[in-house]
Amino acid sequence: MKHIRKHLLVGVALLFTTALSGAEGHAINCGVEKGRVSIVGNEFPAIQTIAENAAQCAGLDVKSNLTADHQKINLAGMQGNPAEYTSAVIANSSIIALMNEDVIRPLDDLIAKYGQHIPKRQLIAVNGKVMAVAFMANAQTLAYRADVLEKVGLDVPKSYEEMLIAAEKIRAEGIMQNPVGGAYAAGWNLAEEFVNMYIGEGGEFFKPGTAEVAINNEQGVAALEMMKKLTEYMNPDYLTHDSNLTQAEWEAGNVALMSMWGSRMQNIMDAEGSEPQVYENTKVGPPLTVGASGVPASSLWWDGWTVAKNISDEDAEATFAALVSAIRPEILNDKTMDQAVWMIEGYKAAPVSEGVLAAINLGTKPYPMLPYQGLLHTALGDNIADFLQGKEDASQALADIEAAYTAAAREKGFLN
Repeated sequence: MKHIRKHLLVGVALLFTTALSGAEGHAINCGVEKGRVSIVGNEFPAIQTIAENAAQCAGLDVKSNLTADHQKINLAGMQGNPAEYTSAVIANSSIIALMNEDVIRPLDDLIAKYGQHIPKRQLIAVNGKVMAVAFMANAQTLAYRADVLEKVGLDVPKSYEEMLIAAEKIRAEGIMQNPVGGAYAAGWNLAEEFVNMYIGEGGEFFKPGTAEVAINNEQGVAALEMMKKLTEYMNPDYLTHDSNLTQAEWEAGNVALMSMWGSRMQNIMDAEGSEPQVYENTKVGPPLTVGASGVPASSLWWDGWTVAKNISDEDAEATFAALVSAIRPEILNDKTMDQAVWMIEGYKAAPVSEGVLAAINLGTKPYPMLPYQGLLHTALGDNIADFLQGKEDASQALADIEAAYTAAAREKGFLN
């Protein structure tokens, strides 16, 4: 999920299409000489780097549409015949929708021809077939203002309970009215916040071995109640704040504590978009815990790329070869090294990556890659806002979520 260039960090998300071509003198031989490559994905720097390097392949027609709305358009853009997009950059959760609708192809044959050197840790296999190639890891971790915590005499929070204590003290001393940030935009972002908090509470999403949802429980109630407590220290418009607007709040100096994607840390820690007092005091910490489980209240993600099914073999080979070239070790340099926690050979961790590395070392659970998890994610995103706005209690919200999920799961054939 999760970066955008600073001058776009105002207002609504912008959809744009960029045609990329290898600059004269920089074109490289990627092993194929012709074919169409059309990439859809999110708009943060690591994916921009992938798209820019794919575009350097000599002889190929490479275009990309990198937008915060990528999950709204990638499926539709791959369902045509031929598909508009030959590749979608996805993560743990978003690959499921593409597999369920049968719009991406297994990559084993293409790997044998063009990708035998790809490390096995980057090959994402589902039911024995490689369906994606991962290039980076991500997780939500703590971002904090060291100077603000010093002013109130508190250590760096290790839990959400400690974050609330710090937030109250920051407000009480008149430093910031709404010191907590969070990507709580109704929909996907809000659902992800619940997923993280519920994992931290030690909850299980489904009854073992089944697609039957099981979140209306003590852990589910606790997760929602903690989320609501946090919103009391957020901008009143928090239900409109996706990662872009949350980052903008941080850079404006309005926020001192937040859980944020590791892939965002480079932007909030650099000198672009904020005053020295902000970026010089922005630090990264491990993901927070919640309750007594001891499990990080976060989820480990990977980002990777796929190849569309409804395209010619020529375009499939061009797409695969271009994207393999885009993740070669040579793309890592002083400019790109700290854009992500790369899974590419030769990656050396930068300070901005310390939070994600800590998440890995603490055993943060991966986001569930189940065929029906996306249905639950949608149900969560559609039904949590009413609870946060005080329109219903936690148990009723969870019951609504379970009902919405169950109806969708039955429609899709996951439940009888």
